[in-house]
Amino acid sequence: MTFSPHNLPFFSLSFNLVVVALEEKIIVSKLGDNATLSCIYLGRDLHLKNLRVYWQIADDQEECSVVHALISGQDNESEQCIHFKNRTRLFWDRLENGDFSLLLLNVSQSDEHRYKCVVLQKTEYTRAIHQAEVVLSLAASYSQPILSGPVRNSDSTGEEVTFSCRSGNGYPKPNVYWINKTDNSHLLPSELKIIPDTNGTYSVFSTLKVKATSNMQIECSIENKILQENLSANYTQRKQSNGSSTESHKNLAKSGRGAQAAGIVSIVILIGLLAVLTCWLRKRRSSKLVSYAGNE
Repeated sequence: MTFSPHNLPFFSLSFNLVVVALEEKIIVSKLGDNATLSCIYLGRDLHLKNLRVYWQIADDQEECSVVHALISGQDNESEQCIHFKNRTRLFWDRLENGDFSLLLLNVSQSDEHRYKCVVLQKTEYTRAIHQAEVVLSLAASYSQPILSGPVRNSDSTGEEVTFSCRSGNGYPKPNVYWINKTDNSHLLPSELKIIPDTNGTYSVFSTLKVKATSNMQIECSIENKILQENLSANYTQRKQSNGSSTESHKNLAKSGRGAQAAGIVSIVILIGLLAVLTCWLRKRRSSKLVSYAGNE
């Protein structure tokens, strides 16, 4: 019986084909990294010249589905998809031990597929001795979110204020949460934009409009489910007994500026006094010289 790489994912049971249990794994790789797709057979007495190993895309019916092929101990690139040319490697030192894992280089979003590994052995007849499926998911960490909050006066309680949160260089699309940390309640964003970047990652921008309170604690959280990452930024503003924290900061700034101005004025006055004293000493010295000259 002749096996075509194009129909290998769709084997039907026949007298010379043994259907084996299907191993399935999920691999998460970061964009641009190399990913290893696992396919390990635990049997013994393997001879490469009697083996055919096919790696294929199993989740769609594209014209080309061959990712990598090994026939009788040699790589066969005749039917390999052009997208995978020069990007796949087998681990040659592991093959005879039953490790048919595939190294996929420089992964991108277009590599997100369900892959199938089929190992055929030819002795008296050709039979499938091992199959495995690997789901490749791609991800990239988002940058630490930047949260901008309102600059308020002490009298702005009850007014509508706006927060903004941004992050970027992540994949796939994130979940964005706004949280009121005073009671851990979730707040609905006023705006949410997830923008694709030229390198295939995403940037996210969101705003939140709420009524100002005397004790605002707002959190913006960016969640990447695949990487199980949750990055957050916090905004806290408490109203103190002598006014809001914002006012306190303003007063401190004003005091600092006042002290700086006073220091500059003191220096100018000191320089002026030194100049006057220097002129007086010079005049006194000149008058003494004139007096000595008259006495002679």
